[in-house]
Amino acid sequence: MAIPGAKDSIDEDTFEQILEMDDDDDREFSKSIVYDFFTQAQSTFEKMDANLEKKDLKTLSELGHFLKGSSATLGLSKVKDSCEKIQNYGLKKDAKGDKDITEEEGLKKLDETIKQAKTEFEEVEKVLKKFYDDES
Repeated sequence: MAIPGAKDSIDEDTFEQILEMDDDDDREFSKSIVYDFFTQAQSTFEKMDANLEKKDLKTLSELGHFLKGSSATLGLSKVKDSCEKIQNYGLKKDAKGDKDITEEEGLKKLDETIKQAKTEFEEVEKVLKKFYDDES
């Protein structure tokens, strides 16, 4: 099933597995999972902003790891990829996690990537809210 507007931001095979858990056509189960993720992501982004101000790279890495896992579960590929970069930059590694970078580089990259992840999240949130409104 194609999700209108999803483009390359949602892995449809993964998201389809969530939809298969619905008991009926009202999609209450999958909708509750998706909307819980929205709340969780917004809260996590607020924590990221606060920890970026404090320059707490370790916590930023943990928050990136946490959000990477939940976005991967739903198939939100762009958000997942950005969160993986956040996780790596927080560990003072490059985007792929291969090379060491300085704390200063990490903070600069974290600032850019958190903004990017928020934008990607907002885009996918709009797409999914529209998808669920269309369903009901």
